[in-house]
Amino acid sequence: MRVFAKKILRDFRDKHADTEEQLKTWYKEASIAKWASPSKIKAEYPKASILKDGKVIFNICGNKYRLVVRINYRRGWVFILFIGTHIEYDKLKIDKM
Repeated sequence: MRVFAKKILRDFRDKHADTEEQLKTWYKEASIAKWASPSKIKAEYPKASILKDGKVIFNICGNKYRLVVRINYRRGWVFILFIGTHIEYDKLKIDKM
């Protein structure tokens, strides 16, 4: 998969040092993944939440943070839409993203 908006991850990692290893690992795994469908993601990340419109929510640092992406399975693209705390996530209008 080709991951877009890596800078969002770097900026967040710089502010939240506890996420560094998990975000690096997630990015590395996502970059080499061949996710053809939501079921492929669930097989690798059972706690990920699959939403409509290709959106997927990954739990980071034991669900302390949420990473929201949109995936274009056909093209192999992952767009980072949001990363933040649960409180910040709860304020999102996820269906409007």
